[in-house]
Amino acid sequence: MELTRFLNRPVIELSTNWAENSMRPIAIGRRNCLHLGSKEAMPKIAAIFSIVENCRKLGVPIRQYLADVLSGLADRSIQELAGLTPTAYAADVAK
Repeated sequence: MELTRFLNRPVIELSTNWAENSMRPIAIGRRNCLHLGSKEAMPKIAAIFSIVENCRKLGVPIRQYLADVLSGLADRSIQELAGLTPTAYAADVAK
């Protein structure tokens, strides 16, 4: 059943090559993150990498996305955060 789930839902991609290829620079550069000074920094960096790679996959200009989303972030409610993902941002820009 799981192996045919992508036939019923065209949103699900058959291949994960794009995900593996986007993570390769992170895996190769993992040693470079050792100089950050604390274990707590790595999850934050991983979150930033995730946003950057999502923007690349969606064709969203990274600097523009960050400028639009980060400005005024402190003034937004927690319920608005779902609308600030790269996917939601790309949908808003496409309108």
